[in-house]
Amino acid sequence: MVVIVDTIANPLRPRHPEKVNRPDSASPPKPDWIRVRAPNTRGYADTRNIVRANGLHTVCEEAGCPNIGECWDKKHATFMIMGDTCTRACAFCNVKTGLPNALDAAEPKNVAEAVAKLGLAHVVITSVDRDDLTDGGAEHFAETIRAIRAACPSTTIEILTPDFLRKEGALEVVVAAKPDVFNHNLETVPSRYLTVRPGARYFHSIRLLQRVKELDPTIFTKSGIMVGLGEERHEVQQVMDDLRSADVDFLTIGQYLQPTRKHHAVMRYVPPDEFSSYEKVAYTKGFLMVSASPLTRSSHHAGEDFAKLKAARAATVR
Repeated sequence: MVVIVDTIANPLRPRHPEKVNRPDSASPPKPDWIRVRAPNTRGYADTRNIVRANGLHTVCEEAGCPNIGECWDKKHATFMIMGDTCTRACAFCNVKTGLPNALDAAEPKNVAEAVAKLGLAHVVITSVDRDDLTDGGAEHFAETIRAIRAACPSTTIEILTPDFLRKEGALEVVVAAKPDVFNHNLETVPSRYLTVRPGARYFHSIRLLQRVKELDPTIFTKSGIMVGLGEERHEVQQVMDDLRSADVDFLTIGQYLQPTRKHHAVMRYVPPDEFSSYEKVAYTKGFLMVSASPLTRSSHHAGEDFAKLKAARAATVR
């Protein structure tokens, strides 16, 4: 369980000020299949040192990802650009909320240098929501992609973006920078949006993913949801259909884990066999790639999955 008060950066400011006065929400005890080992390897320490030396943030740390030990041991880190403070306050997310600082003009170059030091063949770049910016941070995403291309020409780039809600022209800027994979997560089923993701709009997110394909059909598209938030099975299957209608290539499904007692409670821990069932159903609906398991996260095994994704596309055009 993550502590809700940030006692390191600012001991007087709550990490989630909008949640402090909410009543505690109790989740059921974690089952055995959801437990992971604590990160304590040499590879983990090396990755952490490179991230710190370049003054960067990672979603691995900020969102409390359970796979951080495994990924960082392999020097696989997901960089989170545009600061560590989000302008939205989703009920599931552990990233800090509040008024962010100004963008760091040196960040794209620093990210590219870290990618080079880590020797990444495939990198995932995500960000906080920046509703305070006129373009939602689209140009900063594009600059980061271009910086990585210049420093590491052979590295493939996957981005996990906000929805750029009410930011006309923002998506076009990002797509023009030509990432290899464009990921935008739906997070949950439509009926749960008001309580889980109130600042977003489900069909706007579907349209965003569809628009990426219209602008550049060569870019792989990807999206993911969490389960265990009170959704029904038929709703998950409807999300699959909606994503396929937008020609999305890759679907991820993982178990929601409650960051603190002030966040949305886990309504149910979905057993592994249900994830296997979801994966089988998703493949029948036409996804090129599906990853569904309790510990599946958007960027977990992203490099290996990208190779499989390319192979799956190649197989369909033979």
